[in-house]
Amino acid sequence: MKRLIIVEGLPCSGKSTTARYIAEKLGMRFVDEGTGDHPADYEFQAFLTESDLEAFTADERELVLQNSAKKSGGYISELGAFSGELFDKLLQYKVYDFLPWETERPVMLDKWREFAQNIRGESYVFNCVLLQNPMCETMMRFGFDEAVSEAYIREICGMIEPLSPFVVYLGNSEVYDSVKKASAERGDDWLNAVIDYHCGGEYGKKLGLSGFDGYIAALEERQRRELSILGRLGVDNIVLDDPQRDWESAYSAIISELNEVR
Repeated sequence: MKRLIIVEGLPCSGKSTTARYIAEKLGMRFVDEGTGDHPADYEFQAFLTESDLEAFTADERELVLQNSAKKSGGYISELGAFSGELFDKLLQYKVYDFLPWETERPVMLDKWREFAQNIRGESYVFNCVLLQNPMCETMMRFGFDEAVSEAYIREICGMIEPLSPFVVYLGNSEVYDSVKKASAERGDDWLNAVIDYHCGGEYGKKLGLSGFDGYIAALEERQRRELSILGRLGVDNIVLDDPQRDWESAYSAIISELNEVR
């Protein structure tokens, strides 16, 4: 039985809506990205070691420890529990965006391991996190090549293998048009933030990417790599080409495939 279904694809491809539809149709628990309390991902948390805490005052350390869990050889702190100067200090230890890779990687793998070992009787549908989040970090932020990204994703797949994972990938050959349409709805703040992330990371800087066109170029290469990696993982999956052209048919194909493999 498939106890973990993960919907992947580029931004603005319909992942969240598709994942929610699958969960409702199959009676599974839907988990969106950005929920702040993801069972397999750190979204708005900081990671600090004992050594890191030495940079804080005694009062600050007490507050941090009150809102932290001891994990991965350090402390996972909920950033949403803090404000002001202390928040600004803790933000520099955010798991995504700030930690060096040699620190982030084992922390994230511990989170996946914890999820796989404690899932118990529930079945989940995730919006991304298996491909998108690792690729954003390994490729976009750190500028690693495809082999490094694949090795990391394979480690995650090894941990979740007992859950018989299934990946639904929403392919998109119309990336430019899809993002243009979504940016009109999501606003300039969203667009500027994603452009800065994709063009300002090591991948974007190496290629001299900038602006909207640079962002689209980064997304198109990310999709190429994701599909290439997915094809080698040995994880059950279905890849839909441009499902936005006919969502009814796409959803029918997804549910039909999932009913067969479940």
